Amino acid sequence: MRRNGYILLLVATAAWVVVAVLLGSGSLSGAHTVVGPSGASPSCLPATLEHNATLAGTTVNVSPAPETDTANPDTQVSFLGVPVTDIHDVSVEGSRSGYHHGHLYGYFQGDGGSFLPYKPFATGERVLVRALIGPPGGERRSSFSFRVATPYPTAGLTGFPNPPAAPSANQSFVSAPGLHPPILDVSAPDLDPAAGDVLMTVGPGPGQYGPLIYTPQGRLVWFDDLAKGVNAEDLRVQPYEGQSDLTWWRGKVIALGFGLGEDIVMNPDYQTVATIRAGNGLQADLHDFQITPGNVAYVTAYNLIRCNLAPLGGKRNGVIVDTAVQEIDMKTGLVRWQWDSLDHIAVSESHVAVPTTATPWDWFHLNSIDPEPSGSLMISARSTWAAYQLQGGSGAVLWQLGGTGSSFSMGPGTETAWQHDARMQPDGSVTFFDDGSDPRVHYQSRGVRIAINTTLHTARLVRAYPHPGSPQLADSQGNMQTLGDESVVIGWGSIPSISELAKNGGLLFDAHLPPGSSSYRAFRFPWSAQPLWLPAVSARLLATGDSTAVFASWNGATEVASWRVLAGQEPGSMTVQAAMPDSGFESTVTFPGAYSYVAVQALNAAGQLLGTSAAERVSR
Repeated sequence: MRRNGYILLLVATAAWVVVAVLLGSGSLSGAHTVVGPSGASPSCLPATLEHNATLAGTTVNVSPAPETDTANPDTQVSFLGVPVTDIHDVSVEGSRSGYHHGHLYGYFQGDGGSFLPYKPFATGERVLVRALIGPPGGERRSSFSFRVATPYPTAGLTGFPNPPAAPSANQSFVSAPGLHPPILDVSAPDLDPAAGDVLMTVGPGPGQYGPLIYTPQGRLVWFDDLAKGVNAEDLRVQPYEGQSDLTWWRGKVIALGFGLGEDIVMNPDYQTVATIRAGNGLQADLHDFQITPGNVAYVTAYNLIRCNLAPLGGKRNGVIVDTAVQEIDMKTGLVRWQWDSLDHIAVSESHVAVPTTATPWDWFHLNSIDPEPSGSLMISARSTWAAYQLQGGSGAVLWQLGGTGSSFSMGPGTETAWQHDARMQPDGSVTFFDDGSDPRVHYQSRGVRIAINTTLHTARLVRAYPHPGSPQLADSQGNMQTLGDESVVIGWGSIPSISELAKNGGLLFDAHLPPGSSSYRAFRFPWSAQPLWLPAVSARLLATGDSTAVFASWNGATEVASWRVLAGQEPGSMTVQAAMPDSGFESTVTFPGAYSYVAVQALNAAGQLLGTSAAERVSR
């Protein structure tokens, strides 16, 4: 049995500090002032951690979990494990709000449904749910209850400052004047071209925000500049409905260290084919978005609730950050299942001190989800220095790797601190990006691969992957991607760099964004795309009046090998005047003659036409 949530925090290090900024590190740096709730907060720490989402005598898993104290007033009631036609006579009654009418909607996958009440529940009340479960003639009466928490509003929480970037840090283009992506400086040339392009994001920090794709030579392929104050995080490639698509998170990064937004799926035309939002009154957090077969997605969600922290030495009118894993039906948007950290993990495992101010206590800080083929999930929690294997359905913790309550005897070099990105590998080993910092615990950040023995309960370091050059120490963020040949790609988190290391630790590739930039994760994937929008062109007549300079680009296109330039005095009478190789994100050529209009045609390596720009007037 796991420890009671009321047990006082064990002091693991004298350097405990409140971790309350980007992705759980640093200080607030004056980004905003947290205004605490007035009056005493309700009790929210559970009396037991034995929450089981599986209804007794059935194969149905429900959320909110039975006897949870963390449910949101806008929660739906989810039944997962039987066809929706086997769920009958759902009755939902709040102790204060009374009976709730609503509608039961089935999941696209055919294995359950969610009851959506027509009105919210009342904060603090207990809700009783009754239903008949089973096929006609074999129904079983089941019931469970949960308590509704008191949410702490996030609307007033501000994000990070977004100052202008230094001109020397950004790229500028004549044909795409609105784009100013950061320069990617390649310091170690690519020795593994099969690994593909470089996928990163930029922001929070200076300059424009958005998802980025570069070639390994540092050439920009695609940049989606977002509206002021909107961030992009976690750009990668995932399979979705039979093809490889881009996925990323879009929203606002709160200075407390999490996100409020939604997850995006884009096809190779850069068209959004799915937008995934969290449910149960929460917004999708930036930390992870995983697509699994059957149109099921897993997202992280941060739930701030009022909580009396006085039993732990904090404030009576305190706020705690409960973090949730949500399993989402990508076709209907319904929440199939939700797991909450407060239901299963003792707050005594946190390495973040209970705040004595109005700052919300980010005691767990969920930062990755790794769905397993068995149906289990592995998650990583930065603030407890541990990964947890969760049983699919019930949500029970099967084992814990690292932290104060590890299920394994941790061998030399296996202990992580403030880690990110826990992933189960095909051979059963576990990889992490081990930040080791803020406050500093390790000499340098590193990727690690750890072999675990679930019979002997031992953990052994297989290999550590520090930067083979100068030591890197990331205060936050980061990831470790394992490629098919067991080379690894490391995104260094708050140090805005990406490296690829061979299986033996040798450097295969190294590149850096400008200092002050931020990229939550960094990956390498092969990527081929052709946008639906047209190529862009700009032209100007030189001061001599006898030559025309043309600039061409096609944001996102990967197959352009050369350009054909058309020019004339009218849009309908343009002829070919020049050709030029594709020489970067923007290609340019100057040719004799004074023309009023130009256009460009993009050609692939075989000389086939890929796309033609609109006709643009030549500036004089």
